[in-house]
Parts: sequence; C-alpha cells; structure tokens
Amino acid sequence: MELLDALVERGNTVIVIEHNPDVMKQADWLIDVGPDGGTAGGEIVFSGTAKDMVQHGNTITAEYLRRSLGESFRRETV
Repeated sequence: MELLDALVERGNTVIVIEHNPDVMKQADWLIDVGPDGGTAGGEIVFSGTAKDMVQHGNTITAEYLRRSLGESFRRETV
C-alpha cells in the first residue's frame, strides 16, 4: 500500500485489479465487474467510491466489503 500511495502522491494514475478489501477501502474509485467471473461476467455492475459501494452496492463484492469494514464503519458512512 505504501508503494501505491507513493505513486499516487507523485501524480500517477494507478489501476489495480484486486479483491483484497484493504486495497479496495483505500481506493479513490472502484469498478466492480461481474456479476460473476468468466463467461458469466464482463459487465460493470458498480462504479463509485468505497463509501458508495458500502451504502448502495448490490453486488457480491459490496457485501464482502461491508463485512470487512464492520458495523462501526457502516454507521459512520450512512
């Protein structure tokens, strides 16, 4: 995360394909592609901030992010 932060601080655009909730929490913008993997995917099912995803996302990824963030974060963001 420190390396990614350093790249962004230098004015770079960083695109990361990642499923780790800790990385998603720190991202400026999330694009969720699905609804599943492989031939059952390929559609943008959500685009927005992590806060938006927690509050409004209706995807598998949104649910895992909610679980990762815990109840305290959900109350703060709503």
